[in-house]
Amino acid sequence: MNKFAILTGLAALASSAIVHAAAPTLPEESYAREQEKLIFNAPIAGIQNSLWFDYRIDVMEAQKELASDLRRASDLEDQRDAWEEYGDELRKERKHYVKQMAKRGYRQGTVTVGS
Repeated sequence: MNKFAILTGLAALASSAIVHAAAPTLPEESYAREQEKLIFNAPIAGIQNSLWFDYRIDVMEAQKELASDLRRASDLEDQRDAWEEYGDELRKERKHYVKQMAKRGYRQGTVTVGS
């Protein structure tokens, strides 16, 4: 490969990275990404019961539905709706799981360090 081809390839790569980094994120996508960070990776109090498995199934179904909705999205509004619905679904399922576990006497733990 000659130096010109390498430099041209590097310039194209750098410009595509800059364009990608500068692409605005939809507010609905940001909201959904924040909700994703709150997905439980382990059951409350370590109790793997039907509520835990239902929660995990609901999260997976929401992820599949998002992927499907984004594939079918024909415009920006469809994308916004898909992301908003996904974020709302994650939030709703998390709250439902926490509430149902609390009814059974298991609370979501909170750790406070320092005074």
